[in-house]
Amino acid sequence: MTTGALQILFEDNHLLAVVKPANLLVQGDSTGDPTLLEAARTYLKAEYAKPGNVYLGLVHRLDRPVSGVVLFARTSKAAARLSRQFREGTVRKIYLAVVEGGCEPPAGELVHYLASTGDARGVTRAALAAFPGSKLARLRYHVTDRAADRSRLEIELITGRRHQIRAQLALAGWPVWGDAKYGARPRASTAGIGLHAWRLGVVHPVSGEPVVLEASPPAEWPWPAT
Repeated sequence: MTTGALQILFEDNHLLAVVKPANLLVQGDSTGDPTLLEAARTYLKAEYAKPGNVYLGLVHRLDRPVSGVVLFARTSKAAARLSRQFREGTVRKIYLAVVEGGCEPPAGELVHYLASTGDARGVTRAALAAFPGSKLARLRYHVTDRAADRSRLEIELITGRRHQIRAQLALAGWPVWGDAKYGARPRASTAGIGLHAWRLGVVHPVSGEPVVLEASPPAEWPWPAT
């Protein structure tokens, strides 16, 4: 369902799942630019004629140039239970990526060590071996299609580190399409970079039933290759 600029994937008394467009912040930063969090609060306030502030718990994030599924909690109880699922690694997170060049081997697991914060340029350092302050980062991938200058991947994120997919793919030699921050060729596009949070699977924090959320890539997605 699309309400104004907000595309809603799932909604009940405890959860609100929406699609984040590329280049929109999830939450506020020093730029003061509009955010998905505020758009979702505005929707709830108008939809249910709520007076005063609207509670909406942020339990995970996507990088600004990344599009896809974002899940919010509508109660503090739901926020605490969802946060525990993310912290314990029981949430299933599947991404679609378009990367520069080919990927060999065509399937496997990447295991690296990532810094917990970005450098002066906002880039997350990644290395094959542990270094002071680093954390283990793991993802699984497989190639789903290829073109002359790019490949399309499906990625399962095992850990949840800052800029993890972008940093790991760049270290492997396959930077995400358009992700100039991590060494890819700059691309003029309103679609951000070739990384999309496609599917998110959680256990409902109240009913205990599985909830699987899925969002198609944006219209400007750099696939099929032209």
